[in-house]
Amino acid sequence: MEFDKEVDATGLNCPLPILRCKKGLSDMALAQVLKIISTDPGSVKDFNAFCVQTGHTLLQLDEDDTSFTFYIKKRAS
Repeated sequence: MEFDKEVDATGLNCPLPILRCKKGLSDMALAQVLKIISTDPGSVKDFNAFCVQTGHTLLQLDEDDTSFTFYIKKRAS
């Protein structure tokens, strides 16, 4: 998937991946896509809730044995 910016939150536990995500999105243009990598298993639930609460769109979630990669589109308005 194409993205505009990447944030690496590997090795960080809640709430730090969400805080890094918020910071990453803060200087992005509307409708741009942020890729964020996390190793915290709780981040799956956290990012789903974050997107619902903020209006951003979770476009895709990829998982492997050690990490979770989220693609989040900044809300359009």
